[in-house]
Amino acid sequence: MSKIGFIGLGIMGKPMSKNLIKAGYKLVVCDVVKAAVDELKQAGAEVAETPREVAAQSDIIITMLPNSPQVKQVVLGKNGVIEGAKAGAIVADMSSIAPLVSREVHDALAEKGVRMLDAPVSGGQPKAVDGTLSIMVGGAQTDFDELLPVFKAMGASVVLTGAIGAGNVTKLANQIIVAVNIAGISEALVMATKAGVDPELVYKAIRGGLAGSTVLDAKAPLILDRKFDPGFRINLHIKDLANVLETSHAVGVPLPVTSAVMEILQALKVDGMGESDHGAMVRFYEKLAKIEVRRPDEKSAKSGN
Repeated sequence: MSKIGFIGLGIMGKPMSKNLIKAGYKLVVCDVVKAAVDELKQAGAEVAETPREVAAQSDIIITMLPNSPQVKQVVLGKNGVIEGAKAGAIVADMSSIAPLVSREVHDALAEKGVRMLDAPVSGGQPKAVDGTLSIMVGGAQTDFDELLPVFKAMGASVVLTGAIGAGNVTKLANQIIVAVNIAGISEALVMATKAGVDPELVYKAIRGGLAGSTVLDAKAPLILDRKFDPGFRINLHIKDLANVLETSHAVGVPLPVTSAVMEILQALKVDGMGESDHGAMVRFYEKLAKIEVRRPDEKSAKSGN
Protein backbone atom coordinates (compact mmCIF):
# COMPACT_ATOMS: atom_id res chain seq x y z
CA MET A 1 0.00 0.00 0.00
CA SER A 2 1.32 3.45 -0.96
CA LYS A 3 2.63 5.77 1.73
CA ILE A 4 0.62 8.97 1.98
CA GLY A 5 1.98 12.33 3.01
CA PHE A 6 -0.51 14.60 4.76
CA ILE A 7 0.22 18.31 5.25
CA GLY A 8 -2.24 20.40 7.26
CA LEU A 9 -3.66 18.96 10.48
CA GLY A 10 -6.27 21.56 11.36
CA ILE A 11 -9.94 21.21 12.25
CA MET A 12 -10.53 19.19 9.06
CA GLY A 13 -7.14 17.71 8.23
CA LYS A 14 -6.60 16.04 11.60
CA PRO A 15 -9.71 13.83 11.53
CA MET A 16 -9.26 13.16 7.79
CA SER A 17 -5.71 11.92 8.36
CA LYS A 18 -6.87 9.76 11.27
CA ASN A 19 -9.43 8.12 9.00
CA LEU A 20 -6.68 7.26 6.54
CA ILE A 21 -4.74 5.56 9.33
CA LYS A 22 -7.88 3.66 10.36
CA ALA A 23 -8.25 2.51 6.76
CA GLY A 24 -4.76 0.97 6.92
CA TYR A 25 -2.70 3.59 5.09
CA LYS A 26 0.81 4.50 6.23
CA LEU A 27 1.05 8.24 6.82
CA VAL A 28 3.83 10.77 7.18
CA VAL A 29 2.54 14.11 8.44
CA CYS A 30 3.64 17.72 8.75
CA ASP A 31 2.06 20.79 10.35
CA VAL A 32 3.16 24.02 11.99
CA VAL A 33 1.18 23.13 15.14
CA LYS A 34 3.26 20.70 17.20
CA ALA A 35 0.32 19.44 19.28
CA ALA A 36 -1.51 18.27 16.17
CA VAL A 37 1.62 16.51 14.88
CA ASP A 38 2.12 14.80 18.26
CA GLU A 39 -1.50 13.61 18.23
CA LEU A 40 -1.05 12.01 14.80
CA LYS A 41 2.23 10.48 15.90
CA GLN A 42 0.38 8.85 18.78
CA ALA A 43 -2.16 7.54 16.26
CA GLY A 44 0.61 5.83 14.29
CA ALA A 45 1.82 8.39 11.75
CA GLU A 46 5.43 9.17 10.98
CA VAL A 47 6.54 12.79 11.25
CA ALA A 48 8.46 15.01 8.82
CA GLU A 49 9.80 18.50 9.46
CA THR A 50 9.03 20.08 6.08
CA PRO A 51 6.71 19.56 3.11
CA ARG A 52 9.79 18.67 1.09
CA GLU A 53 10.55 15.79 3.47
CA VAL A 54 6.93 14.64 3.34
CA ALA A 55 6.98 14.56 -0.46
CA ALA A 56 10.32 12.74 -0.61
CA GLN A 57 8.83 9.87 1.42
CA SER A 58 5.43 9.67 -0.26
CA ASP A 59 3.78 8.45 -3.45
CA ILE A 60 0.66 10.47 -2.66
CA ILE A 61 0.78 13.90 -1.01
CA ILE A 62 -2.42 15.41 0.43
CA THR A 63 -2.59 19.07 1.42
CA MET A 64 -5.40 20.50 3.59
CA LEU A 65 -4.59 24.17 4.11
CA PRO A 66 -6.44 27.43 4.82
CA ASN A 67 -6.27 29.22 1.46
CA SER A 68 -4.46 29.82 -1.83
CA PRO A 69 -1.32 31.54 -0.43
CA GLN A 70 -0.64 28.67 1.97
CA VAL A 71 -1.08 26.07 -0.78
CA LYS A 72 1.34 27.92 -3.05
CA GLN A 73 3.89 28.26 -0.24
CA VAL A 74 3.66 24.63 0.90
CA VAL A 75 3.71 23.16 -2.60
CA LEU A 76 5.87 25.57 -4.59
CA GLY A 77 7.85 27.49 -1.95
CA LYS A 78 11.21 26.87 -0.29
CA ASN A 79 11.37 23.34 1.16
CA GLY A 80 8.04 22.78 -0.56
CA VAL A 81 6.46 19.65 -1.97
CA ILE A 82 7.80 20.39 -5.45
CA GLU A 83 11.39 20.12 -4.18
CA GLY A 84 10.91 16.63 -2.76
CA ALA A 85 8.25 14.97 -4.90
CA LYS A 86 9.32 12.16 -7.21
CA ALA A 87 8.27 12.11 -10.86
CA GLY A 88 5.00 10.19 -11.09
CA ALA A 89 3.88 11.15 -7.58
CA ILE A 90 0.45 12.70 -7.20
CA VAL A 91 -0.59 15.71 -5.14
CA ALA A 92 -4.21 15.93 -3.98
CA ASP A 93 -4.93 19.42 -2.73
CA MET A 94 -8.06 19.10 -0.59
CA SER A 95 -8.00 22.76 0.48
CA SER A 96 -10.70 25.16 -0.70
CA ILE A 97 -8.85 27.70 -2.84
CA ALA A 98 -9.24 29.80 -5.97
CA PRO A 99 -9.57 27.60 -9.09
CA LEU A 100 -6.99 29.66 -10.98
CA VAL A 101 -4.44 28.94 -8.26
CA SER A 102 -5.16 25.22 -8.54
CA ARG A 103 -4.34 25.43 -12.23
CA GLU A 104 -1.17 27.44 -11.55
CA VAL A 105 0.09 24.91 -9.00
CA HIS A 106 -0.86 22.01 -11.30
CA ASP A 107 1.13 23.48 -14.19
CA ALA A 108 4.23 24.03 -12.03
CA LEU A 109 4.09 20.44 -10.73
CA ALA A 110 3.53 19.07 -14.23
CA GLU A 111 6.86 20.55 -15.34
CA LYS A 112 8.47 18.26 -12.74
CA GLY A 113 6.45 15.23 -13.83
CA VAL A 114 4.23 15.37 -10.73
CA ARG A 115 0.48 14.91 -11.14
CA MET A 116 -2.21 16.86 -9.28
CA LEU A 117 -5.90 16.77 -8.41
CA ASP A 118 -7.84 19.55 -6.70
CA ALA A 119 -10.27 17.87 -4.31
CA PRO A 120 -11.99 20.26 -1.88
CA VAL A 121 -14.49 18.88 0.59
CA SER A 122 -17.83 19.77 2.12
CA GLY A 123 -19.44 18.60 5.33
CA GLY A 124 -17.52 20.37 8.06
CA GLN A 125 -15.81 18.86 11.07
CA PRO A 126 -18.57 16.34 11.95
CA LYS A 127 -18.36 14.65 8.55
CA ALA A 128 -14.56 14.87 8.57
CA VAL A 129 -14.63 12.94 11.85
CA ASP A 130 -17.02 10.21 10.70
CA GLY A 131 -15.50 9.94 7.22
CA THR A 132 -18.60 10.99 5.27
CA LEU A 133 -17.35 14.13 3.54
CA SER A 134 -18.47 15.15 0.07
CA ILE A 135 -15.35 15.38 -2.10
CA MET A 136 -15.40 17.35 -5.36
CA VAL A 137 -12.48 16.53 -7.63
CA GLY A 138 -10.87 18.17 -10.64
CA GLY A 139 -8.20 16.51 -12.77
CA ALA A 140 -7.46 13.58 -15.05
CA GLN A 141 -9.74 10.54 -14.96
CA THR A 142 -6.80 8.13 -14.55
CA ASP A 143 -5.45 10.06 -11.55
CA PHE A 144 -8.93 10.20 -10.04
CA ASP A 145 -9.36 6.44 -10.44
CA GLU A 146 -6.00 5.85 -8.75
CA LEU A 147 -6.88 7.94 -5.72
CA LEU A 148 -10.54 6.95 -5.42
CA PRO A 149 -9.92 4.36 -2.64
CA VAL A 150 -7.99 7.00 -0.68
CA PHE A 151 -10.80 9.53 -1.06
CA LYS A 152 -13.38 6.92 -0.03
CA ALA A 153 -11.53 6.46 3.27
CA MET A 154 -12.44 10.08 4.04
CA GLY A 155 -15.71 10.66 2.21
CA ALA A 156 -19.09 9.18 1.38
CA SER A 157 -19.50 11.03 -1.91
CA VAL A 158 -16.60 11.41 -4.36
CA VAL A 159 -17.31 12.93 -7.76
CA LEU A 160 -14.95 13.92 -10.59
CA THR A 161 -16.41 17.21 -11.86
CA GLY A 162 -13.99 18.04 -14.67
CA ALA A 163 -10.42 19.09 -15.41
CA ILE A 164 -8.04 20.63 -12.86
CA GLY A 165 -9.76 23.54 -11.07
CA ALA A 166 -13.24 22.07 -11.54
CA GLY A 167 -13.20 20.68 -8.02
CA ASN A 168 -12.77 24.16 -6.57
CA VAL A 169 -15.35 25.68 -8.91
CA THR A 170 -17.78 23.06 -7.62
CA LYS A 171 -16.82 23.85 -4.01
CA LEU A 172 -17.43 27.54 -4.65
CA ALA A 173 -20.90 26.72 -5.96
CA ASN A 174 -21.45 24.63 -2.83
CA GLN A 175 -20.41 27.51 -0.59
CA ILE A 176 -22.82 29.89 -2.31
CA ILE A 177 -25.71 27.51 -1.67
CA VAL A 178 -24.72 26.86 1.95
CA ALA A 179 -24.28 30.55 2.79
CA VAL A 180 -27.54 31.63 1.18
CA ASN A 181 -29.36 28.72 2.86
CA ILE A 182 -28.14 29.72 6.32
CA ALA A 183 -29.15 33.32 5.69
CA GLY A 184 -32.64 32.19 4.65
CA ILE A 185 -32.97 29.89 7.67
CA SER A 186 -31.87 32.74 9.94
CA GLU A 187 -34.39 35.17 8.48
CA ALA A 188 -37.21 32.64 8.73
CA LEU A 189 -36.55 31.59 12.32
CA VAL A 190 -36.08 35.17 13.54
CA MET A 191 -39.32 36.22 11.85
CA ALA A 192 -41.24 33.28 13.35
CA THR A 193 -39.84 33.98 16.83
CA LYS A 194 -40.67 37.68 16.70
CA ALA A 195 -44.20 36.78 15.53
CA GLY A 196 -44.64 34.64 18.65
CA VAL A 197 -44.41 31.19 17.06
CA ASP A 198 -42.15 28.47 18.49
CA PRO A 199 -39.19 28.30 16.04
CA GLU A 200 -38.59 24.63 16.83
CA LEU A 201 -42.12 23.76 15.70
CA VAL A 202 -41.65 25.89 12.59
CA TYR A 203 -38.48 23.93 11.80
CA LYS A 204 -40.24 20.59 12.35
CA ALA A 205 -43.18 21.66 10.19
CA ILE A 206 -41.17 22.81 7.19
CA ARG A 207 -38.28 20.32 7.12
CA GLY A 208 -40.29 17.68 5.24
CA GLY A 209 -41.43 20.06 2.50
CA LEU A 210 -39.78 22.00 -0.28
CA ALA A 211 -37.95 24.19 2.24
CA GLY A 212 -36.24 21.16 3.75
CA SER A 213 -32.52 20.77 3.14
CA THR A 214 -29.35 19.24 4.53
CA VAL A 215 -28.34 22.73 5.64
CA LEU A 216 -31.63 23.24 7.48
CA ASP A 217 -31.28 19.92 9.32
CA ALA A 218 -27.64 20.61 10.18
CA LYS A 219 -27.98 24.21 11.36
CA ALA A 220 -31.50 24.77 12.75
CA PRO A 221 -31.05 22.46 15.77
CA LEU A 222 -27.70 24.11 16.59
CA ILE A 223 -29.26 27.58 16.33
CA LEU A 224 -32.10 26.51 18.63
CA ASP A 225 -29.55 25.14 21.13
CA ARG A 226 -27.38 28.29 20.80
CA LYS A 227 -24.38 26.19 19.79
CA PHE A 228 -22.12 28.38 17.69
CA ASP A 229 -18.75 26.73 18.19
CA PRO A 230 -17.32 25.52 14.86
CA GLY A 231 -18.15 23.53 12.81
CA PHE A 232 -17.18 25.75 10.00
CA ARG A 233 -15.91 29.16 11.01
CA ILE A 234 -17.36 32.41 9.71
CA ASN A 235 -13.81 33.51 8.85
CA LEU A 236 -13.42 30.47 6.58
CA HIS A 237 -16.74 31.11 4.86
CA ILE A 238 -15.63 34.70 4.28
CA LYS A 239 -12.48 33.30 2.66
CA ASP A 240 -14.53 31.01 0.44
CA LEU A 241 -16.95 33.76 -0.60
CA ALA A 242 -13.99 36.02 -1.41
CA ASN A 243 -12.82 33.30 -3.80
CA VAL A 244 -16.38 32.98 -5.11
CA LEU A 245 -16.62 36.68 -5.89
CA GLU A 246 -13.13 36.85 -7.40
CA THR A 247 -13.93 33.91 -9.68
CA SER A 248 -17.42 35.11 -10.59
CA HIS A 249 -16.12 38.55 -11.52
CA ALA A 250 -13.34 37.00 -13.61
CA VAL A 251 -15.84 34.97 -15.65
CA GLY A 252 -18.47 37.73 -15.82
CA VAL A 253 -21.18 36.49 -13.44
CA PRO A 254 -22.75 39.03 -11.06
CA LEU A 255 -23.75 37.49 -7.70
CA PRO A 256 -25.98 40.01 -5.88
CA VAL A 257 -27.37 37.61 -3.25
CA THR A 258 -23.96 36.12 -2.43
CA SER A 259 -22.54 39.64 -2.13
CA ALA A 260 -25.24 40.55 0.40
CA VAL A 261 -24.51 37.45 2.49
CA MET A 262 -20.81 38.28 2.35
CA GLU A 263 -21.54 41.64 3.98
CA ILE A 264 -23.55 39.91 6.74
CA LEU A 265 -20.56 37.68 7.45
CA GLN A 266 -18.24 40.69 7.43
CA ALA A 267 -20.49 42.45 9.96
CA LEU A 268 -20.36 39.41 12.24
CA LYS A 269 -16.57 39.35 11.95
CA VAL A 270 -16.43 43.01 13.01
CA ASP A 271 -18.66 42.07 15.97
CA GLY A 272 -16.03 39.56 17.08
CA MET A 273 -17.72 36.40 15.81
CA GLY A 274 -15.27 35.41 13.08
CA GLU A 275 -14.31 32.23 14.93
CA SER A 276 -17.94 31.21 15.50
CA ASP A 277 -19.72 28.66 13.35
CA HIS A 278 -21.38 30.10 10.24
CA GLY A 279 -24.72 29.17 11.84
CA ALA A 280 -24.11 32.25 13.98
CA MET A 281 -25.34 34.21 10.97
CA VAL A 282 -28.68 34.16 12.83
CA ARG A 283 -27.18 36.57 15.36
CA PHE A 284 -26.97 39.30 12.70
CA TYR A 285 -30.76 39.11 12.25
CA GLU A 286 -31.38 38.74 15.97
CA LYS A 287 -29.52 41.99 16.58
CA LEU A 288 -31.70 43.80 14.04
CA ALA A 289 -34.94 42.33 15.38
CA LYS A 290 -33.97 42.49 19.08
CA ILE A 291 -35.05 38.88 19.60
CA GLU A 292 -33.24 35.58 20.20
CA VAL A 293 -34.07 32.28 18.51
CA ARG A 294 -34.00 29.38 20.97
CA ARG A 295 -36.02 26.43 22.18
CA PRO A 296 -38.74 27.34 24.74
CA ASP A 297 -37.40 26.70 28.24
CA GLU A 298 -38.59 23.55 29.94
CA LYS A 299 -40.76 25.42 32.47
CA SER A 300 -42.59 27.33 29.75
CA ALA A 301 -43.04 24.19 27.70
CA LYS A 302 -44.54 22.28 30.63
CA SER A 303 -46.89 25.11 31.58
CA GLY A 304 -48.03 25.65 28.01
CA ASN A 305 -46.85 29.29 27.99
